[in-house]
Amino acid sequence: MTTYAFGDIHGCLEQLEKLVDRCLNETTGTSTTFVFLGDYIDRGPNSKGVVQFLMDLQTRERRVKLICLVGNHEACAIKVASGVLPNHHWTGIGGAATLHSYGVDRADQIPKLHLQWMTSLPAHFDDGLRLFVHAGIRPDRPIDRQQLDDLVWIREPFLSSEVYHGRLVVHGHTPTHDRLPDLRHNRLNLDTGAVYGGPLTAAVFNSSEVQPIRFLSQPGSDAARGLTADGNHKDLG
Repeated sequence: MTTYAFGDIHGCLEQLEKLVDRCLNETTGTSTTFVFLGDYIDRGPNSKGVVQFLMDLQTRERRVKLICLVGNHEACAIKVASGVLPNHHWTGIGGAATLHSYGVDRADQIPKLHLQWMTSLPAHFDDGLRLFVHAGIRPDRPIDRQQLDDLVWIREPFLSSEVYHGRLVVHGHTPTHDRLPDLRHNRLNLDTGAVYGGPLTAAVFNSSEVQPIRFLSQPGSDAARGLTADGNHKDLG
């Protein structure tokens, strides 16, 4: 079994299409899972296109199992669209770019199918070796007692924690400074800042090793580099 985990997309449709094509071209009929870590919308130029692309991919692609997790930006958009939060709570963190991509003025004007899709997204995926979430987990709680707000919003004390919970926590949410994946003994950050000029990154896992076996970015990126398990940089193509 092979699993590909994808970092934050933020409306960067062109990078997403290229990276997904690259990963699909590697599939050889073995059991393959794609896990998208959330934050499909906001800040970038084509949030609508990203959502539609992922929805279509889930419908048409039979070679892989697709899991799309909810990020804080989807969670915020849903709350604004349902009237739980005022509009400025979302537009202030990049929601204005999403409204522009849909050609609407308010979150509740986004097509119902897209809002329903965002609402249906799970907050985590556990494959027995790794826990995939958007932002991270609260270090002082066991995995089965985590709350949604922590899973999609947390930074500290998670990022500084050395606690190992029996799973490698694979997450995004916090862009890395060097635009490379940040691999630690207890977590892996895959937000390499695609919307800020960095690459869109995917980590590749197998079913026997906890750590990623390699990293991929979209073709043409000058950051098609990864990290070995000991933290050293390595050109992985």
